[in-house]
Amino acid sequence: MTSASDVVSVVSAVREQVRLALEPYARVVLAVSGGADSMVMLDAAAAVARQRIVAIATFDHGTGAHAERAARLVERTGRALGLEIVAGRAPATNERPTEASWRAARWRFLSGIAAAHDATVATAHTMNDQVETVALRILRSAGARGLAGLAADSPVARPLLRVSRADVDAYVGARALDVAIDPSNAKRDHLRNRVRLDLLPALECARPGFAADLLDIGKRAAAWRHDLDAIAAGVHAFRDATGAFHVAGADLLGYDAEALRALWPSLAARAGVTLDRRGTWRVAQFTIRSAPGAAMQLSGGFEVTRSREGFVLRSAVPRGGEVVAKGAAGGGGGRRHRLESRGLSQRRGDRTARQAAEALRG
Repeated sequence: MTSASDVVSVVSAVREQVRLALEPYARVVLAVSGGADSMVMLDAAAAVARQRIVAIATFDHGTGAHAERAARLVERTGRALGLEIVAGRAPATNERPTEASWRAARWRFLSGIAAAHDATVATAHTMNDQVETVALRILRSAGARGLAGLAADSPVARPLLRVSRADVDAYVGARALDVAIDPSNAKRDHLRNRVRLDLLPALECARPGFAADLLDIGKRAAAWRHDLDAIAAGVHAFRDATGAFHVAGADLLGYDAEALRALWPSLAARAGVTLDRRGTWRVAQFTIRSAPGAAMQLSGGFEVTRSREGFVLRSAVPRGGEVVAKGAAGGGGGRRHRLESRGLSQRRGDRTARQAAEALRG
């Protein structure tokens, strides 16, 4: 039986996490679906950071009566709190929707609302969501950058990321909040649900503390990613009027292949491009071996070309097939050195990229 002091404690703890997480943001748009996580975020933020909330945004994916009821719950709760409500709905389509299409439509809506209010989107992802995300990234053979998951530096605020789902449920009970239960969360149609309902409980049973291990992997991967992004920020690069992203060759040609495989995902991210594992390996080799005029296609409809000044990342011009290091020259130019010779002088001290990678493997 939960005591009154326990109830007060969990409410206070969750609200403090929300207060601290939202403190850096002057204006936030709360993304509220009506589920337990987002209703807790709304209740806590209204209590401890009300002055920062410029709007509540809720999005109906058009999946039926449940989604409509959830949207009405959010609107009703927002009005009771005296906060602005902005509601959106997915456009009707004859195509079968997917998780990816739902997510894309929701983020287009949220991004538009945030831009209109000059604010930051805040979502209600919890610690358990991070565990699931890291597990999914491992299943998809993600590198260290991907393993950071929700802990990576992001333009999105996540005030519940250090709050467990158990504490969310306790908060709901303590505050007697109305929440919408999404029936799709209990279905095994989607991989994330199967990971949450089947895989993670089995692994935790076989190896107690497994979820905590995944959180630690995500934390260290996020720190590693932060350090690499800081180094990549020192590489001279710019976007031209056509949208092509230019990277100075002189800033890259001293690195060996291993260092380039660490740096290129961060550089590509500055251009809004996500490199997969194969693309990362290939672009690293292309950087070393290619000659001016060479071109190489990447997945996702992008290509990288070699110019006299460096490398250009852009949307690919249609070609008759994949071009792999056209006109490549062996060996590349200049002396090569390893990334750790430059070091990573972030707040954890002079830790090298290799040490960070070994820490992740360990």
